[in-house]
Amino acid sequence: MTAPHTAPSEAEPTPARRSSDASGYRHFHEELETLKQRLLEMAQKAEALVELSVTALLQEDEGLAQAVIANDDELDQLEITVEQLAISLLALQQPLARDLRFVIGAIKVSSDLERVGDHAVNIAQSTLRLAANRSGLLPTPEVSDMAERAREMLSDAITAFTRGDGQLGRDVCARDDQVDSLHESVFRILITHMMSDPRTINASLEHLLVSRNLERVADLATNIGEDAVYLAEGKLIKHHVEQWPSRGIRRTR
Repeated sequence: MTAPHTAPSEAEPTPARRSSDASGYRHFHEELETLKQRLLEMAQKAEALVELSVTALLQEDEGLAQAVIANDDELDQLEITVEQLAISLLALQQPLARDLRFVIGAIKVSSDLERVGDHAVNIAQSTLRLAANRSGLLPTPEVSDMAERAREMLSDAITAFTRGDGQLGRDVCARDDQVDSLHESVFRILITHMMSDPRTINASLEHLLVSRNLERVADLATNIGEDAVYLAEGKLIKHHVEQWPSRGIRRTR
């Protein structure tokens, strides 16, 4: 008497199913790696635009300023690419836990990087207006310091996010106050210039805009650092959310 035929159990998948699962797993992680690479490419271009815009300012080079403005479109296109890849992963692969946090975070990070490019363009446009103004007012040393710190924050923030390094993400966030302090110093210096010589008002305002845009780049790097912490630890630190329970906030029913 032959034994009755039984269907394979869920606990013991058939060889064909195991092969299908493994193939799907590889495909998912290949797409995830592609998303990460596009995000890194976008970050490199954003950093390069910030560096180029500040170089144009310091060297009073209108050609470099125009190059920054012209190359911003590449960053816009990369943002679209990252969003499309992320949406495809969400819709077709339905990632869970850490992978889900990475995909959602990638959409947010790409938006922040696109805005970094916009701030670089703003600096380039200020450079062109300063060149036309020919006031002779040079950037304060604090601007170069701000630019260097903001670029380093941006680079470290992307590294923290792509590697899931929460500690590095927190370190980036902690550095934002340094850039804020430099921005305040620039503001005070430029106010002094404008009060002592009204002819410098227009140029001083342009330099203040440059400082403000660099301060915003640091803010965006901080956003990415916060996303890195959420990716690595599952903790929200934006707006000091993780501290809320200790402040005695009551929950309403």
